[in-house]
Amino acid sequence: MEHTPGPTTSASADAVLPDAVVDLLGVLAYGELTAFIRMAVDCDLAPTLALKSSMGRLATVDFEHYGQLVDHMRERGIDPEAAMAPFVAPIASYHERTRPRGWLEGLVKAYVGEGIAKDFYREMSALVDEQTRTVMHRALEDGGHSDFVVEIVRDTIRTDRTAAGRLALWGRRLLGEALSQAQAVAVERDAMSALLVGGGVDLGEVGRMFTRLTDNHQRRMARMGLEA
Repeated sequence: MEHTPGPTTSASADAVLPDAVVDLLGVLAYGELTAFIRMAVDCDLAPTLALKSSMGRLATVDFEHYGQLVDHMRERGIDPEAAMAPFVAPIASYHERTRPRGWLEGLVKAYVGEGIAKDFYREMSALVDEQTRTVMHRALEDGGHSDFVVEIVRDTIRTDRTAAGRLALWGRRLLGEALSQAQAVAVERDAMSALLVGGGVDLGEVGRMFTRLTDNHQRRMARMGLEA
């Protein structure tokens, strides 16, 4: 999955705000748990056994990442459930606003929507301590297990040109919703806002960060043969 380096910061690992680390680990862990649940449910909608297998494999990767994050939190004395709790409602609201119509839109959402979210947390990981950053990066990689989505979408639009326009519009909607969600998380959580400010990231860099998120989204869409 494509990504670019995160923001440059002058903050040292020791200067990282503990509450911000808890928030980042909590939102990422709950995001992975939610991704696992949704992909596992969508497996039953897939039309072939091969697709069910690929989707099941991706769901397993999400759950493994969730487990790694939970283990890391417990090692640091963080209560995983308490850390995830503030993000249950916002993430549920995002998924309600982006409810897919069928398994194909669900796959595009998993590839595009989750990709944007993971890019955002990858950017934020540049501001935390090295140990947490390592754990976050491990949880943000899927080892290419989501690449099957690219082949499925490309095969679909080759045989159904109307699908290309519909999925392109869906991708644009996901971009808007995912960026709004990322901004809301960064602004509404005091610890994350303080992390950005305390980490020496100015407003110009924040703007460039969201430009990078958009650029990565456009590359993902292009891989699927869709206009961003």
